[in-house]
Amino acid sequence: MATLVVDVAIILVTTGAIWLGSGWLEGASEKLAAYYGLPEVVQGSIVTAVGSSFPELATVVFAAITVGDLELGVGAIVGSAIFNILVIPAVAGIATDEDIESNRTLVYKEAQFYMLAVSVLVITFALGVIYYPAPDAADLAGDITRPLALIPLGLYGLYVFIQYQDTADYDADPSDADGIDATRQWGLLVAGLVVILVAVERLVHSVDIIGSALGVPGFIMGVTIVAGATSLPDGLVSVRAARNNRGVASLANVLGSNTFDLLVAIPVGVLIAGSTTINFAMAIPMFGVLTLATILLFTVLRTGLALSDAESYALLVSYLVFVGWVVLETVSDAVNLLPN
Repeated sequence: MATLVVDVAIILVTTGAIWLGSGWLEGASEKLAAYYGLPEVVQGSIVTAVGSSFPELATVVFAAITVGDLELGVGAIVGSAIFNILVIPAVAGIATDEDIESNRTLVYKEAQFYMLAVSVLVITFALGVIYYPAPDAADLAGDITRPLALIPLGLYGLYVFIQYQDTADYDADPSDADGIDATRQWGLLVAGLVVILVAVERLVHSVDIIGSALGVPGFIMGVTIVAGATSLPDGLVSVRAARNNRGVASLANVLGSNTFDLLVAIPVGVLIAGSTTINFAMAIPMFGVLTLATILLFTVLRTGLALSDAESYALLVSYLVFVGWVVLETVSDAVNLLPN
């Protein structure tokens, strides 16, 4: 029991460290994006999104290397994606006095490409089950190999190419770079990366110990505990952008972070580990929830091209329902939609 208390304390401390390191990382990313003259939607969907997604990437890497349980990392990615889609826009919307403004580019390009990313990852998992079934697994499972991991990575390459094409004719305002010390910002970015790496390594270790002690599958621990801890930076970035009347950047960060997590973070873990066994019966219901959450966000963003307070509360309630379902699946036999 004492060991579990220590690990809970470590989770709290490392969450704070991730918040600190991510603050340096994201602040530096935003200033460097302004310094190099990138448009707002690219700042949110690529530069800031990749920076704020680094904790999730580090989680997958350490889950593969240190604890040998990549399912914990995959669960963290899926849970973080659900958290990002439902909670972060909701909190950003509630924290601002006015509705968060969206635009057609965000709705029809970013949101739809993100939905494509979800579909491609599900197809990749399905290919693993079809062509590389895990014979010793009790449930429907398959091995995701390095060649399969290249499929989502290739799609992310297409995403970056599309963003590059959209910026070809963009004219930056030179005044945006005034007063920015690029050398200092690069230093803060590297320092943030180091802090996040150390904190995430300890976080993954402690979550793995608690999950093993309580008999909770690594995927579920990742979907809940790790996802909440690593999603904190994304939330802070989006809330700050929304309060500064940068609604497009706020929402683009959410969608861009999820796109990066699904198409890059999970494949990188597979490339490092060589292969990993994915419990299809556990993962697909979660991807179903993620798809429903994405459709809900897509719908509320399209109504009036803005996110109102009422819609924000609807997103938040939806996430609470999801958490309640996961808790019931874990502690009760009354709900049994996921394999035990």
